[in-house]
Amino acid sequence: MQIVEKSGEGLSKVFSVTVPMSDLVERLDAKIAEITPTLNIKGFRPGKVPQAHVRKLYGKSIMSEVVEQTLNETTQKVLEENKLRPAGDPDLTPNGDMAQVIDGKADLAYDIAIEVMPEFEPTDLTKISLKRPVYEPTDAEVDEAVDELAKQNRTYETRTGKTVKAKDGDMVVIDFIGRADGVAFEGGTGVDTELVLGSGSFIPGFEDQLVGAKPDDKVMVKVTFPAEYQAPNLAGKDAEFETTVKEVKAPVESKADDGLAERLGVESLEKLRELLKTNLESQYSGASRFKLKRALLDVLDEKHEFPLPPKMVEAEFAQIWGQVQSDKERGTLPPEDLEKTEDILQTEYRKIAERRVRLGLVLAEIGRVNNVQITDQELAEAMRAEAMRYGPQAQQIFDFFRQNPAAQAQLRAPIFEDKVVDLIIEQAKVKDEKVSKDDLLKEDDMPAGYGA
Repeated sequence: MQIVEKSGEGLSKVFSVTVPMSDLVERLDAKIAEITPTLNIKGFRPGKVPQAHVRKLYGKSIMSEVVEQTLNETTQKVLEENKLRPAGDPDLTPNGDMAQVIDGKADLAYDIAIEVMPEFEPTDLTKISLKRPVYEPTDAEVDEAVDELAKQNRTYETRTGKTVKAKDGDMVVIDFIGRADGVAFEGGTGVDTELVLGSGSFIPGFEDQLVGAKPDDKVMVKVTFPAEYQAPNLAGKDAEFETTVKEVKAPVESKADDGLAERLGVESLEKLRELLKTNLESQYSGASRFKLKRALLDVLDEKHEFPLPPKMVEAEFAQIWGQVQSDKERGTLPPEDLEKTEDILQTEYRKIAERRVRLGLVLAEIGRVNNVQITDQELAEAMRAEAMRYGPQAQQIFDFFRQNPAAQAQLRAPIFEDKVVDLIIEQAKVKDEKVSKDDLLKEDDMPAGYGA
């Protein structure tokens, strides 16, 4: 085998590889000799098939396997001998007629185009200085959380009297049948359905038409399904719901006391307050970590400058730009982007793509140098957590991850990133800084130079 480096500009390298025809034929013969004793071909006793006959029947298919295996092995050899770390899958381009190669009449000659990882030394982690914003929940916030919980768990009592009319905030118990184009549709029927008016639980406009209804009233509710409704056959369609109001119930405010705590499975109001405070602390701690991580990424971006693999940038940009186009079609493009030309948007989002690739490479290199590893237990926990999001399909999703290395890689990436971030934070100089709740929760802008 002959390997020649044809070009090596920047991160892009091209190698020419030639495998002699004789080597391929030798491997073909060895493969035929290996499988011949196992073949059962009509007209021949088991193990007595002539190799020439096997070559005639299966030569091309076996040679195709030999060529594919040779391509993989030689490509790996190019990487190992030249100590290259590829930034993606190498591109292979045949030189010559592959049909002739498969027929055993020509050398296997091809070019390998490789984008390699950039060589750089990560910044000294101990010289990074960061501020961690912190905020502690107040007693007033805990009181507010308790009151909101009491509101969510209030009960409803049947309204009585001849002049009972449903008001906003009341609960109505209804039966209904929905029809579109005069035909009842799947999922449009309900019996003894409890609906709080003003909750926004039903299709827009449905609840409004039941305000003022009395028990035993029959109301024909007319609505239009949203254009983006989840059922395509109903999206944007007009519909009528033949609705019978069976009962009207008034809300009964639930007091924030030990009784509320007990109904929620907690031993006392004091214990409930402790749990709610812990929950708030967890939320604010998460926001604090998010801000700290963002500040860290800004510092890492500022401290590193090196060539980026073009294909990695293009792949990242394509993903970002696809989302931008999707947002534009749905009318959900950020206000600051609405008046920008496509050229300006592409320039700004390409810089963001470059930032993401650069930071990904920096974090990966820091993790590699510090031997950051993901344990089987950590991966298994991530697989279980992701699977549990799918409810009844959890086991099916878990099995999918267990059998799919590519899907596992998607779960590994954020775990690895968080472990590297934790490593950096441990070594960096981090100072806690008390901030207001609004400052902790407000969205950060991108650094200067990255657009809005």
